[in-house]
Amino acid sequence: MIKVILGQVKEYKKASILTPLFAALEVLMEVLIPFITAQIIDNGIEQGNLKNIYIYGAIMLVLAGFSLLFGALAGKYAARASSGLACNLREAMYENIQTFSFSNIDKFSTAGLVTRMTTDVTNVKNAYQMSLRIAVRAPLMLICSMVMCFFINARLSIVFVIAILFLGIILFFIMTRAKRIFDVVFKKYDDLNASVQENISAIRVVKAYVREDYENKKFTGAAKRLYEMFVKAESILAFNNPVMMLTIYGCVLSLSWFGASFIVSKTMTTGELTSMFTYIMSIMMSLMMLSMVFVMLTLSVASCERIVEVLQERPDLANKEQPLMEVKNGSIEFEHVNFSYKHGSGEDTLKDINLTIHSGETIGIIGGTGCGKSSLVNLISRLYDVSDGAVKVAGKDVRDYDMEVLRNQVAVVLQKNVLFSGTILENLRWGNEKATEEECIEACKQACADEFIKQLPDGYNTYIEQGGSNVSGGQKQRLCIARALLKRPKILILDDSTSAVDTATDAKIRKAFKEQIPGTTKLIIAQRISSVEEADRIIVLEDGMVNDFDTHENLLKTNKIYREIYDAQAKGGGDFDEAV
Repeated sequence: MIKVILGQVKEYKKASILTPLFAALEVLMEVLIPFITAQIIDNGIEQGNLKNIYIYGAIMLVLAGFSLLFGALAGKYAARASSGLACNLREAMYENIQTFSFSNIDKFSTAGLVTRMTTDVTNVKNAYQMSLRIAVRAPLMLICSMVMCFFINARLSIVFVIAILFLGIILFFIMTRAKRIFDVVFKKYDDLNASVQENISAIRVVKAYVREDYENKKFTGAAKRLYEMFVKAESILAFNNPVMMLTIYGCVLSLSWFGASFIVSKTMTTGELTSMFTYIMSIMMSLMMLSMVFVMLTLSVASCERIVEVLQERPDLANKEQPLMEVKNGSIEFEHVNFSYKHGSGEDTLKDINLTIHSGETIGIIGGTGCGKSSLVNLISRLYDVSDGAVKVAGKDVRDYDMEVLRNQVAVVLQKNVLFSGTILENLRWGNEKATEEECIEACKQACADEFIKQLPDGYNTYIEQGGSNVSGGQKQRLCIARALLKRPKILILDDSTSAVDTATDAKIRKAFKEQIPGTTKLIIAQRISSVEEADRIIVLEDGMVNDFDTHENLLKTNKIYREIYDAQAKGGGDFDEAV
């Protein structure tokens, strides 16, 4: 885990090396200052030697100046190294997420990924900064101060050894208990972020159903659970300071008691005892800083584990060593295809699918909710891999193609349409970044989007808000269809992507497809039979299996399910699920 995290330091190695170096020099300067103080007292003040006071005073000022300089440089490089590590971690996580297949993404919640890239990375950044500077400075200060104490008076220094052992045992107990709680805390963070994300993205539904109080209670519940876990963790960590102060006061009392007797017996000077008091404070402050580092490391270990999970996640789908780089046509074949979202567990979503679709055909797909319509088309562009069998495009297994090449030739307008912040033209060019404005307009005409775009104040330069919140559902669907058409694909898949447009506009879109892109294979998933009745053939899916595959006319005559749907919709009945 540590190796994976530190592997992202990269170009910030120099700053990571210079930080502890300057921290060590800072410690060296600080350790020498109490020793010089003792010389001022013993050889200057007590002897009334003003010259020695000036000399040792000047040396002290020089040491203090260098200490400040080295401390500032250590802080500067620590900030650079830790911020650089955080930046690299976020970039590496984001880059790896882009390679994930749908099945990889299914393992992580959106809120969980956001938490890992924000809160978790920030925890690691803070821990790394403290590790570079304080985790180097504190042990060095502790060791050097102990060495100086033994140099001054070995017998009296045993007090510090006992204090360190006592404190170490208590801190280990505290950190072990707190670590287990922090492991749970970050899962609660995910729940909190999920609640916020869901509420904001669905705020219109929340307000439409007057569910603000319910959402407030749900968020309050998530926030309270996080609060309770943090209180529990912090209650354990709260013992840190009292134990630390108990140790410090114990050392001060012991040092005062035994030191006074040593001075009386002439085995120790006043200046040496004064410097010992300074060193004890340095030792105790070092221990306090180390305890803070342990707290931060305890917090960051859980974050490191969550970050490494994302960094080490490998995409389930990968190209072959020498993939095919050309899709010759839009023919599609399913050969004894079985598919499950969790390979090796659970019932198959698709079972023994056998289909042959010719290039340029328009194919309708109809079936009840959960029958596998979206799963079927997702296999064509290899968003998932089959469990058994093979899906072929242009006579070749989709696993033989380079995934980018395949997906550039298979345009999918998903059931959940997504528009991004930016102008209409910028959104359209997701389909083809080099598309001219004229090509964008032509695609919008085919998708029946041009007519409403022209009515907007800024036309094609109209700004689309995040998620397309300032356009209607039907307008959003037509823009997404136009975006897909700009790819000039050999296969076009419409996954229930005209459900929000009226039947007249739906008919215009289908007519445009027939006239403008006759060579493109078109797969149209729909709930309305009117959307697919003019298709060359129609697939009727039931429980993940092909119930029938024929023309509209033949299905009306021979297929009971299709006939029932048709009769129900012709009479103005409910939706598909009510008809079956």
